[in-house]
Amino acid sequence: MGTEKKLTKKPFHKGKLLQQKKKLNQQEEREEEEMFKGMHSFYEVLFGEVTMVPPSLRVKPKKAIVKPKLSGGSVPAMVYVANLCVALCVGAALKPDVVLENSATTLNHSMALVQRMEALLTQGNGSDVILRVQTLNTDEVKIIQVHSLVLTLQSDVFDELLQTRNSTAMILRETPDCAAVFDKFIRYLYCGDITVRLNQAIPLHKLASKYHVWDLQQGLTQYMTQHLSSDSPTGHVVSWYQYATQIGDVTLQNSCLQYLSWNLSSVLQSAEWSSVSEELLLTLLQRSDLVLQSELELYEALEAWISQNQPSGETAESVLKAIRYAMISPQHLFHLQKKSSVMLKYYESVRDLLFLAFQFHAASPVQLAKYFDVNCSLFTPRNYLSPAWGSPWVINNPTRDDRSFSFQTQLGPSGYDASKRVTWNALFSPRWLPLSVRSPYPEQGSLQPTRTDGGRPRIIVTPATSSPDFAGVSFQKTVIVSARKQGKVVVRHVYNFHQSTEEAGDFLLEADLQRRASEYLIDSSLYLHIIVKPLYHSLIVAKK
Repeated sequence: MGTEKKLTKKPFHKGKLLQQKKKLNQQEEREEEEMFKGMHSFYEVLFGEVTMVPPSLRVKPKKAIVKPKLSGGSVPAMVYVANLCVALCVGAALKPDVVLENSATTLNHSMALVQRMEALLTQGNGSDVILRVQTLNTDEVKIIQVHSLVLTLQSDVFDELLQTRNSTAMILRETPDCAAVFDKFIRYLYCGDITVRLNQAIPLHKLASKYHVWDLQQGLTQYMTQHLSSDSPTGHVVSWYQYATQIGDVTLQNSCLQYLSWNLSSVLQSAEWSSVSEELLLTLLQRSDLVLQSELELYEALEAWISQNQPSGETAESVLKAIRYAMISPQHLFHLQKKSSVMLKYYESVRDLLFLAFQFHAASPVQLAKYFDVNCSLFTPRNYLSPAWGSPWVINNPTRDDRSFSFQTQLGPSGYDASKRVTWNALFSPRWLPLSVRSPYPEQGSLQPTRTDGGRPRIIVTPATSSPDFAGVSFQKTVIVSARKQGKVVVRHVYNFHQSTEEAGDFLLEADLQRRASEYLIDSSLYLHIIVKPLYHSLIVAKK
């Protein structure tokens, strides 16, 4: 019997122990679940966004969640709160977008969180790192109390520096311009926003690049691209171009170069012109899309640049050779030969070019083409705004209906053609159907393709009459579109074509002319300038 009792009590005792252990585990899991539910809610409140979900829809947390391990019994409250705030504020990518049920409500307090983060930086509560920002070649030192978690999450460079530091203080050495905006840079790491002035863009971009804060770097590049036309006392586009060239930012470099080329006439009159580097000057002079009043205006600005910067003789000769003297009238060329101090000093280097220009003005283009290569840049006009080359055209309410316009230009820039005029007819249509989508069966009795609401704006420029003087010459038309940016009228786009803007393919393609506030309109009007440029062709002479 003793053996039987022992056998019957043993399994009963084991089962009871297992049941008690299971009940105890369930109770611990419930306590842990409630604790982490509370922490999760606290975490969300600090993050500035709370999702209120009914109990029936709540999902139990997975056991794979890593629970924080507290060393020493507890973590200081301010540090724990700051860490949670920072992790959520700067690590927004950790919080996925969730499609909530119909019964769920989102409360957003993110702005309050940004304010608390800014206060945390300003007051320095719970900081564990002291930044000593030393200005190079000076005794100036700026002290900033920060939190290592913020720097680590935002920058891998800071992360590496923090791992190798020997004390709570970390010394950073910066140039004067970067040291002056370092506090703004640190504030961005905490708050995710920053106020930028034109003269602060480059030093902030340097700091963002140095410490690998890529979002800020990209944002500053975009800022500079969008603020090229902003007014500044000494100008900023030239310095931005030189900085972009230095760091190899091709996008910013091309944007600056295009702005300078299309608005060169205003740049020549600004204080910024004297700061143009030799490399940038030579790059500009090689371009045919420069927008300015005349080639003479460019020469006079170049003369002022040489007098002020005193470049080497080789550089001065190179830039003077880039002037297209054939586009300057003979009267002005004679004046430059006798009155220009720069011309007198470097006359030998440009003598042959001047001689060729005088020959160009003395003979007809057809005769000149028999002996010289008239396709070279010396005989290629730039985008000149003077009346001899074209005319402005302001179109009020450009979406209303078709408009026509007539204007005159000189036949060509040579003195031989100076007295000859060509009358041009221009037609603007706001909704012209492109050839690619035009119906092959026009309406009965219609001589021209149908204009529809789905069409695009188009300009056609044709001569009013033909002439034998057109032999050996083709006419390139250029339409300049101006717009107002940052309160200043600037060139928004330049289109080149032979007869119709349909050849360009992208004429006003992105312009919403229906919208009164369109970036392509000034006071609800479309501001255009049409330029006609004669291009000469070399004649092929058959050998006998």
